[in-house]
Amino acid sequence: MQRLYDFLRRHPTWVDAFWAFVLLGMSVLGGPIHSDYTVGVTDTAFVPITLALCLSVALRRRMPERMLVLAALAGFAQLIFDVPMIPADFAMLVVIYTVAADGARWASRFALGGGLCAAPLAQMRWNDQQTGMLGNAVLAVILTVPFALAWVLGDSLRTRRAYFAQLEERAARLEKEREAQAKVAVAAERARIARELHDVVAHNVSVMVVQADGAAYVLDAAPDQAKKALETISSTGRQALAEMRRLLGVLRTGEHQEVGEYVPQPDVEQIDDLVEQCRTAGLPVDFKIEGTPRPLPSGVELTAYRIVQEALTNTRKHGGPNAGASVRLVYFDDGLGLLVEDDGKGAPHELYEEGGVDGQGHGLIGMRERVGMVGGTLDAGPRPGGGFRISALLPLKPAH
Repeated sequence: MQRLYDFLRRHPTWVDAFWAFVLLGMSVLGGPIHSDYTVGVTDTAFVPITLALCLSVALRRRMPERMLVLAALAGFAQLIFDVPMIPADFAMLVVIYTVAADGARWASRFALGGGLCAAPLAQMRWNDQQTGMLGNAVLAVILTVPFALAWVLGDSLRTRRAYFAQLEERAARLEKEREAQAKVAVAAERARIARELHDVVAHNVSVMVVQADGAAYVLDAAPDQAKKALETISSTGRQALAEMRRLLGVLRTGEHQEVGEYVPQPDVEQIDDLVEQCRTAGLPVDFKIEGTPRPLPSGVELTAYRIVQEALTNTRKHGGPNAGASVRLVYFDDGLGLLVEDDGKGAPHELYEEGGVDGQGHGLIGMRERVGMVGGTLDAGPRPGGGFRISALLPLKPAH
């Protein structure tokens, strides 16, 4: 049965042709549905009218608008040649339903108007004198109901199909939007990890390079100082590896990692350790906190730490051998202020914007992205008289 059902669904015209053949047989065998029918000119018109109506059923789904016109012409021919109602007239109901469901809008409106007029015109052409005018009017209304019902059913099917098509289109659009949002989220996460890796590698490696150069310089003259520099290199390297392991762990999927492999994200309290590390590396840093320290959102704390880290790293890279820096943290009622300045020779502002003298880092671009993510503002540029200044304001609540 399932095979038969699938076959019939694939060949709807064959199904319609079968029912058209059945309707033709009923019309030929039954003849006109009227007791006063007499043989005459109507006998000649009966055959082509019946064939036209049956043909409209057979091809209703292939050419709904044309078959509607054919059925309408057959109906007018019945009125003109006085061919009373025949079983083939049932084709009009089928064609009206089909056009209302699948045909053009003009054809659907034409089918509705023709269906509402068909029964009254038939009663006027073949009225029953014994029934009277009122009886014929009532009968016309009753016979109009099937035509109206056929149109309503077809139009309801059209509306339901359009509704389901709209739902499918909406589901497909939402699926595409979800895929696009997923791609955007992946790109944003990659950019975030790239910024984190840049900050971790740029800062810690620069400290290690400075300490290694210092150790090599004083290795013979001051072994204790060289040993202290090597210890700093070791601790800095371990810290860098721990942070890189945490970042790379985000990229791993389907692997269970030990909690001990991860370290917490840096916060404002660790800026003191960062400053001390820079001092140990040979960069004089003046660090002050103004206002009353209090807990801040994690995003604000990480952004503040990374800005200070990037600024001090740039000072070591571009400030020269005698450069010094100052860091100010100011707690406001509605945010956190950052001011990092140095008195070194610095590098051109354009190179900072490009990400460093080698053009390979993130530089101020990364800082601006971080500040923008928490709804803050950043101002960076050369200081009057030499050096570089970075000023940031990080609000406690993101801007809407």
